[in-house]
Amino acid sequence: MRIITVDDLVDIYNKTKQRGIQFIISKLNFSSIKRTKSAFDELNIQSANWWVIPKLHKRWNRLITHNETIEYKRFTVDTFLSNNKKLKMLSIGSGDCMQELEFASYENFEKILCIDITDKLLDNAREIAKTKELKNIIFKTQNIYDYEFSENEFDLVFFHASLHHFKNIEDFLSNKVKKTLKKNGTLIINEFVGANRLQFPKHQIKSINEALKLIPRKYRKRFRSNLYKDKVYGSGLIRMMLADPSECIESENILPTVHNYFKTIYEAPFGGNILMTTLKDISHHFIELDYEKEKILDKLFEFEDSYLKKHPSDFIFGVYENLKS
Repeated sequence: MRIITVDDLVDIYNKTKQRGIQFIISKLNFSSIKRTKSAFDELNIQSANWWVIPKLHKRWNRLITHNETIEYKRFTVDTFLSNNKKLKMLSIGSGDCMQELEFASYENFEKILCIDITDKLLDNAREIAKTKELKNIIFKTQNIYDYEFSENEFDLVFFHASLHHFKNIEDFLSNKVKKTLKKNGTLIINEFVGANRLQFPKHQIKSINEALKLIPRKYRKRFRSNLYKDKVYGSGLIRMMLADPSECIESENILPTVHNYFKTIYEAPFGGNILMTTLKDISHHFIELDYEKEKILDKLFEFEDSYLKKHPSDFIFGVYENLKS
């Protein structure tokens, strides 16, 4: 385990540049809930994390749906829900609700309930739903640990990059999620399932640094910074706890628990072991591509594919059936 690293100091500096000193000060709050909320409850956050790269989304589509033009929401509806109507979905930790708003555009759903602690993001999603005249989606600001899970209420429970923020994963999934799902209901996850608190093993850090060398230095200048990304050291536990106490708190337990309590219908690993950390803070260079940048990303993709032949994926898309006795 790493307590504090060079990356922690760099990240603090970068966050100050990107989100201001008040954001850093917010992390000194004694309330873990308020520290978690401050990490997400802000509109139009400017960053250079890996998900801003359009070519990466095509890669994920190919790995998940086997078609780089089809995202997992459409794939899920067409493949698993096409004959179902009047579905009720619960989305837990929905954040900006962009995925849920897309699901709501399909006539299969009678009701989608989004629950999160982020007021600003939910208010914004509410306005989008109003503009699009989506009447089948509801937004509720609440700490999920205070939410009363009704029995056999939902046909689907959905997690998009949120399940890894919950503690006591086994109890949460085996009791609360299973309880609120109908018999033969569906659990859908698009999740990070890698190392707790991002405490990647040494071999993974070594491979990330090897991948970083595939990127010319001119494309390693960090977003809104005069610093270059020359080496990765990994995340320290102190910064992880201060920045967001919920981040990857029990991420390693997600897949074993899901497999233990639900039947796997479909599961697609889509990597991230190398690309997420390698491209953090420098992804802005690869939003618009020329021939050189295209080839750099191709080399990075090939490198991660090679790594994944020997190591389990850090990110999983899965569809699972709730089997009740």
